[in-house]
Amino acid sequence: MPVSDGVERKKVPTSRGRYYSMRIASQRRKKVILIQSLRRKKGTYGLRTSPIRVEKAHITKGEALAILVGTQIGAGVLGLPYAASKVGLIPALGVLIGVMFLMLWTAMIVLKFSAEMGGAQMSTTAQRVLGRAGGWLMYLSITLMSFGAVLAYIAGMGNVISSLFGVSDTVGAAVFWVLASVVVYKGLEASGKTELAMSFVMLFLFIAVTIMILPHAELEKGLYVDLSGLWSITGVAIFALGCHTVIPDVYKGLESYEETKKVVVWAFIIPTVIYAIFMATFLLVFGRDTPQMATQGLEILYGKLGWLIGNLIPLLAITTSYIGIALAQQSNNEEFVKLKRPVAWALTVIPPAIVYFAGVRNFADVLALAGDTGDMIAFIVLPILMWLAYRIKHRK
Repeated sequence: MPVSDGVERKKVPTSRGRYYSMRIASQRRKKVILIQSLRRKKGTYGLRTSPIRVEKAHITKGEALAILVGTQIGAGVLGLPYAASKVGLIPALGVLIGVMFLMLWTAMIVLKFSAEMGGAQMSTTAQRVLGRAGGWLMYLSITLMSFGAVLAYIAGMGNVISSLFGVSDTVGAAVFWVLASVVVYKGLEASGKTELAMSFVMLFLFIAVTIMILPHAELEKGLYVDLSGLWSITGVAIFALGCHTVIPDVYKGLESYEETKKVVVWAFIIPTVIYAIFMATFLLVFGRDTPQMATQGLEILYGKLGWLIGNLIPLLAITTSYIGIALAQQSNNEEFVKLKRPVAWALTVIPPAIVYFAGVRNFADVLALAGDTGDMIAFIVLPILMWLAYRIKHRK
């Protein structure tokens, strides 16, 4: 419909004696067409922070906080004490807090761009701000993060199943990989409420375990400094604090930029406090001998009960994390690269399994690799580049 339809066209002469009402209507139509074309091709750089209504069920701030905290608290926390044992208590706490502030800043950048684009996902925002190359780099970095995470989960579950059932690590990993990968292929996923409930159960168990081992802590066991493991603790901390991919969905659910900002801040403070206490407690108990999967050290202190709890926690945490991350990456392959389900599934779960069975089986070190590469690019480097690109364009 023409922009000028329904408007009375009066002949208003200009100083030169020409009639311009038709010309004005034509210019308006051209502007509308141009703006729509630009939005489709490039998006927009102006950061609008007012609420944007979207077709999505509304969630409360409590539910939003639970989703973000639940996304962070998972398998990553199990590798933090071991990574901290490579550097000592003070450097580990310093790295954890420093990474938290850096990740919080980049999370706010992700939120700003996503809010401006109506809740767009990270690959989409990167493509609109940095161009097609930026979108593909974001996709590939998230893919690398997924690869490292799935590989670490296969290695971790191999250890857990081996301990629980007395089979070899290889057999345990193979059984887990087959069962979990079938679930991923079928697209079966626990409901949101179930996922949140499991996250709170894990949170409760982490707190309970911390209380159990705290009486055995000795301050001198953690008071050493060894900076050779600084890169490892940094990677695990980045991995453990990564929740950027769900921020666009939380924003769409809350429908408010300001409310989402407050929720995101608390979503980083709460896990960081829990991580710091959990990490410090294990380090002060086991020192340099902290196991790769921290909770398995409970058997040394509490025998059969410690053995059972120490394996149930990672069993729960790793299984939910594996299915969630693999499903997300499978969907990423289907939507962004337009792959069919069998191919998307194969690219998600088969390469990490090949690498594991080829001999890469260190749970904590693989988490560190995933954090130092995929997570760092997707959650730190690219958001900062997007922010710089906006600032440069804005100044020009």
